[in-house]
Amino acid sequence: MSFPAILVLEDGTIIEGIGFGVKELSVGEIVFNTSMSGYQEIITDPSYAKQIIAFTHPHIGNTGINDEDNESDSIHASGIVIKDLPDHFSNWRATQSLNSFLESKKTIGISNIDTRALTTRLRDNGSLKACIAPGDKDSLSIAQDALKKFSGLEGLDLAKEVSTQNSFSWDEGTWPNYEEVKNEKLIVAIDFGVKKNILRLLRKHVGKVQVVNAEICFDELMQFKPDGVFLSNGPGDPEPCIYAIELIQRLLDINMPIFGICLGHQLLALSGGCKTYKMKFGHHGANHPVQDIASKVVYITSQNHGFAVDFSSLPKNIEPTHISLFDQSLQGIAFKDKPAFSFQGHPEASPGPHELEELFIKFNLMIDKNA
Repeated sequence: MSFPAILVLEDGTIIEGIGFGVKELSVGEIVFNTSMSGYQEIITDPSYAKQIIAFTHPHIGNTGINDEDNESDSIHASGIVIKDLPDHFSNWRATQSLNSFLESKKTIGISNIDTRALTTRLRDNGSLKACIAPGDKDSLSIAQDALKKFSGLEGLDLAKEVSTQNSFSWDEGTWPNYEEVKNEKLIVAIDFGVKKNILRLLRKHVGKVQVVNAEICFDELMQFKPDGVFLSNGPGDPEPCIYAIELIQRLLDINMPIFGICLGHQLLALSGGCKTYKMKFGHHGANHPVQDIASKVVYITSQNHGFAVDFSSLPKNIEPTHISLFDQSLQGIAFKDKPAFSFQGHPEASPGPHELEELFIKFNLMIDKNA
């Protein structure tokens, strides 16, 4: 059932709308996402922990929710903001509405919001702390109090909060045929907030996959006798993840083949002596142009990050491989003296294009070369 709700921003903006999902107040950093499809994958992406997602596309919820496209078992976003909530949904795979899905996952949403005006505000002022609260303006003081208590994402280690507590093997290839590669390579995937489809692509292109907790120690990891290590996507600020940075440095010391994406990319860079910074409003969408510096080929990519690696901080043994054509920010690195590389975006099409799936093939070849 819908209910009155308000969206309160840290700059003092108050917007009244119609709430849906669970009738509970929630706070987070509000960001805009420009994807035109894949809202189910987006809201179940652990990388959105402690973030409120404002969708720029007006048709969110019209295809409902199905049982196959979740990127994790929970909604990790703090809430969602949309223009209109449809009365009906229609898709041959759909099993429930967006409203009922949010309710079952204890997540609040707010509709009837001018998302174009909101996006313009975020683009001009940067990402802001925000609160979605049930009720009308009489609930303002409660929302403002909650907002004051939220520290924001900078300095916040969220990877260990969303990571799996127990190690597990992943045996599923990509949808719809669940294709798998037939070899004996073992990849240890460190879960900083990994998406299911990334694990599917590792299984499809590289080998067997063992998923482990973000805070695993070096000796415990090496007991698996991995052929390569994958550093997953995830939420929050990379700099507080000292446990991960120190682990990756030890893996680099023994020339372990490493592939990182998103937060994993930032952690690999920090392990090599680079620096990271908080972006003004980050990159969130499935339509971001990224250029391969060597070949000049431009790829359309899926992105979700609010932090980035400082281009100017790269040491001599690390080379840039990709740049964003939106803002020239660094999108990829490769070590010159180690079998390690990383990419800032999500090269796995859930949601988004398939164009950078080749990075998983590159990882496979790197393992063969450095076995």
